[in-house]
Amino acid sequence: MNAERAVIDIGSNTVRLVIFGGPPRAPTILLNEKVTARLGKGVAENGRLSDKSMQAALAALARYATILRLRRVEHVDAVATAASRDAENGPEFLAAVRALGLDVRLLSGEEEAITSATGVTAAFPGACGIVADLGGGSLELVDIEGTNCTHGTSLPLGTLRLPQLRSEGSVRFTRRVHKMLEAADWTGSAGLPLYLVGGSHRALAHYAMHALDWPFDDPHGFSMSADEALNLCQVIDRGKLSTSIPMVSASRLAMLPDAAALLAALITDLQPERIVFSSWGLREGLLYRQLSPAQQALDPLLAGVTTFAEQLGCPRGFADTIAQWTSHASIPHEEGHDRLRLAATMLSLAANRMEPNLRAEESVEWALRKRWVGIDGEGRAMIAAAACTNAGHEAVFPQLERIASSRQLLAGRIWGLAIRLARRFSGGTTDALTQSALTVENGELVLSLRESVATLYTSAAEKDLKALAQVLGMKPVSRILVTESAAIT
Repeated sequence: MNAERAVIDIGSNTVRLVIFGGPPRAPTILLNEKVTARLGKGVAENGRLSDKSMQAALAALARYATILRLRRVEHVDAVATAASRDAENGPEFLAAVRALGLDVRLLSGEEEAITSATGVTAAFPGACGIVADLGGGSLELVDIEGTNCTHGTSLPLGTLRLPQLRSEGSVRFTRRVHKMLEAADWTGSAGLPLYLVGGSHRALAHYAMHALDWPFDDPHGFSMSADEALNLCQVIDRGKLSTSIPMVSASRLAMLPDAAALLAALITDLQPERIVFSSWGLREGLLYRQLSPAQQALDPLLAGVTTFAEQLGCPRGFADTIAQWTSHASIPHEEGHDRLRLAATMLSLAANRMEPNLRAEESVEWALRKRWVGIDGEGRAMIAAAACTNAGHEAVFPQLERIASSRQLLAGRIWGLAIRLARRFSGGTTDALTQSALTVENGELVLSLRESVATLYTSAAEKDLKALAQVLGMKPVSRILVTESAAIT
């Protein structure tokens, strides 16, 4: 049975097929195709889908249906959103889609909003704030708190409608947005993060990252303060756009001023604390809803990193053992750092499957640039610091200092030194770690070993222990337990 899962998203601007593989809780994209059919353009102009847009969409959908048949993908979720929902001839168009053998569902505005927000909560476990998903035909807004998605609404503020709305002038446009929000009871939510979803929002993130020369190129998880976002919107609204932005198409670039004007109006009304960009939205929300409660409860970061590391021959069990063995070798840390330390352990072990001259650079690239979810920029930087320290670099890469605090990077370096000690001392064996222990006792970093593994403690292991103790500000001590029954703690 083919484990691949597919989503067909018939949107107002694009018609897209995405085929997913990988772990269910952290799916990876195997195929991503889109056609810019602009179904919503005619709807915005005269309330109907144009013949040209329907022909483009149906041609794309016929191709998608053939691809799915040839790949034998059995799990397919096809949905249509605002343009098909609002168009006078929407039912006729959807009948033509079904004639292609695609069992398409028409989502209501609330369903679209809640499903998109579900994708955000799946990517940011425990998130609390507001989701704003900007599509071609509509803007969806949803309150999120943990796994709860409420107060979903859909407003006619899609990118294909914005040019006409903005033609009345910025003051009238801002006032119109305010009235729509007020009518939908979307005011007075100050101080919460605003999570932005949709292609135009991702283009805004790419623009900001390019302007800042940011070390990442994946917009997922990129964050700005509300004031920084307002300044960005003002720059874009004044027309000071670069002619070419990596990862942003010319058509998306042309939409940026409209998207920026809408975001500025949302920030003014909703008063968020900060802006967070999410690459997960409707399509990922559809996948997440199909998971069992046990699968939904999994940590998406650890699910993704585990699968990646195991593909390189690094079993999760050994990483768990190292993470437990090194757990005392750390500075006081915040809640959630243990999962980051485990992820750093897995990636560090995976990097050791690479050629020595590639390990540091490759593992830092993995930490910073792979599309992990359930992690922010600071967490990525901490994992990168651990990975390059594990690979033998005494100093972290300079770009990390732009992302995380010195204390966070110090924590990452300590993780890396501890992983390096465990990995090299044990020779990659679990038994060596279960017959030894790394503890902190009265300001000393103590490595206790049973006699059966005492020969593993060489000058190289002594050097690694000293390096870790020095960063922790402790005295390194090694202790051989001559009695095999002595407790290893």
